[in-house]
Amino acid sequence: MLVALYAAVITFLTYATVYGFRKGFTVCTFSGMSFAGIGYKTWLVISQVLGYTCSKIYGIRFIAELKRLGRGKLILLLTGVSWFALLLFAIIPAPYNIVFMFINGFPLGMIWGVVFSYVEGRKATDFIGAALSVSFIFSSGFVKTVAERLRISFELSEFWVPFVAGLAFAIPLVLFVYLLEKIPAPSAEDESLRSTRVPMMKEKRREFVRLFLPGLVAAISIYVFSTLFRDIRDNFLADMWKEMGYVNQPSLFTKTETPTTIIILVLISSMILIRNNFKALMVAHYFILLGFIITGISSYLFVQHRLSPVWWITLVGLGLYMTYIPFNCVFFDRLISAFKYAGNVGFLIYVADSFGYFGSVGVLVTKEILHVKLQWTAFYSQGVIVLSVVGILGTILSLTYFSRKYHKMIEFHE
Repeated sequence: MLVALYAAVITFLTYATVYGFRKGFTVCTFSGMSFAGIGYKTWLVISQVLGYTCSKIYGIRFIAELKRLGRGKLILLLTGVSWFALLLFAIIPAPYNIVFMFINGFPLGMIWGVVFSYVEGRKATDFIGAALSVSFIFSSGFVKTVAERLRISFELSEFWVPFVAGLAFAIPLVLFVYLLEKIPAPSAEDESLRSTRVPMMKEKRREFVRLFLPGLVAAISIYVFSTLFRDIRDNFLADMWKEMGYVNQPSLFTKTETPTTIIILVLISSMILIRNNFKALMVAHYFILLGFIITGISSYLFVQHRLSPVWWITLVGLGLYMTYIPFNCVFFDRLISAFKYAGNVGFLIYVADSFGYFGSVGVLVTKEILHVKLQWTAFYSQGVIVLSVVGILGTILSLTYFSRKYHKMIEFHE
């Protein structure tokens, strides 16, 4: 338990500081700036997400085959490259600096898999993974709050905000990576309960996909929709607050994300109490299903002017993270464990992420190419309602497939 608590705290803090190098620019609106008929900030988001997408595609092999040696140095190297890209973004004039957001996103996209490799395959992975995963939620709000306060306090140019925000997190990151390296390897008991975690070479990856293809298609489709709308909310939340009349209120970013962080942490970490891996996989489906319901209902009420903006942002965030977080710490880990497959979670997460971020880029580009004139608030609230319906159907399909697959396996071994 002490190892689990230590690992949970350190992985949470490590990834939270990494976010400081990724999300600082999102508090800036770059009002009135455009390039080739597309808003300048949209270009920045597309560029960074494309970097993330390419990183996830490359990471399918890189993370799947990752060895334990040198992981801490790798995290610092990847973060350093992304930070240097932010310096060049500040120095090079627009629109030529757009490419540096791509360079910023590519190395950062591999860090999640490296960090998670320290904690997967343990009997306490649900708890540790929950703590690591909710760092998305907390740090997204916290980094925006820090970046906005730096911008206001030092009257920073919007182009310098991302680099200066990264500077605020640089020293803490070095400390937390050092502590991350002190996490012990999984014990023999961990391996007996969760299956051995080993690098997955090309043939093993193909074999796994062939074995579970229909279920993976359904599950990854859910994840794509969750990633898409979580990412839009993350990148354009400052724009939505501005559209709804909330200006120069940095604390709002933390105010809406902190309750969500606590609720998700309690819900997901409680799954450590479920020792049966198949039952835990089914419960993960129920969490995802409930998340889509919360997201859809809260957005419908907001569109009908029956829910305040603050409550809507909070509830839609809670629902989306209930659909998104399980994949990053519980769903795939318990899937591998339930079917006793020797592999690792990194491969599956990076396959799902590559599709998820590709979908995110597709929506942003489509909105601009088709000249959809809806404000981000209207576009997002209406889109989330459609997302919820599709997500509920996809979750039911995934649940049905893996349930039948598992019971057939049990019957075969009997």
